[in-house]
Amino acid sequence: MYAGDEPPLRSELFSSDRMELHGKTLAGSHKLGPIGIRDTLLTRLAKNERILTGACNLLTSAVNANRRIAPAGEWLLDNFYLIEEQIRTAKRHLPIGYSRELPRLLDGPSAGLPRVYDIAHEAISHGDGRVDPESLSSFVASYQKVTVLKLGELWAIPIMLRLALIENLRRVGARVVTGSIDRDLAARWAEQMMEIAEKDPKSLILLTADMARSNPPMVSSFVAEFARRLQGQRTTAFRVRPDDRAAGAVGEPAKGRRPGFHQQQHQQSSVPGSDGLARIRRDDERRRPGIA
Repeated sequence: MYAGDEPPLRSELFSSDRMELHGKTLAGSHKLGPIGIRDTLLTRLAKNERILTGACNLLTSAVNANRRIAPAGEWLLDNFYLIEEQIRTAKRHLPIGYSRELPRLLDGPSAGLPRVYDIAHEAISHGDGRVDPESLSSFVASYQKVTVLKLGELWAIPIMLRLALIENLRRVGARVVTGSIDRDLAARWAEQMMEIAEKDPKSLILLTADMARSNPPMVSSFVAEFARRLQGQRTTAFRVRPDDRAAGAVGEPAKGRRPGFHQQQHQQSSVPGSDGLARIRRDDERRRPGIA
């Protein structure tokens, strides 16, 4: 469910001037396909909701079992009620068939999806998950210097931004859960090794062989947690020297009680799109999208 999930929407960070240039480039690259085809946005939204809910449940179980979770995981748990609220709003503003008449892309990564949805993706991707009204306005205006958008597409921009941000949070959440699963696996192997090292050190090599045959994920989250568990053990049966690069890539999760939302501001960069949802939530309440 989580392995192999798509990476977060994060491309080169563009300044306002670069975003204007990118708007013209994007408009020139977009080729339209037939309209009126099956709408997949609600299906994508349902998938995002399902994965985010599952991620929250798994992280809650980890916290209840006193297992370590990453700061991004803590943010998701503390703010999941906000994500649920935005999903409900997205469903309300995106009734069945709403986007069917919007111009759709013929090819590329967003083939078959509304053109304005890809515009939202690009704005978020090159804005590090943040939505700046001025930059967005200049980006869209620059796009329209090459290709004029329909009125219905302009009205749809807020809801498309919300959908793209929810999808981005799903991608982040899936990666957080994958890292948590890898750390739990590393902890189980390390605990078995420590137990064998104390009771029967000669059998440690057999357990090590068993772990190698199981083909554990040699990723930073697994390696760092495995090394952390074994480092400093008094037994002379083994010595662990963690890979500094792997250990540093994970970061040290916050310890103790999970902080509240007001204490999470310094962790916003861990979850791209979190502040973008809040901004869209305010702006979108003032208008309801329609089709021209």
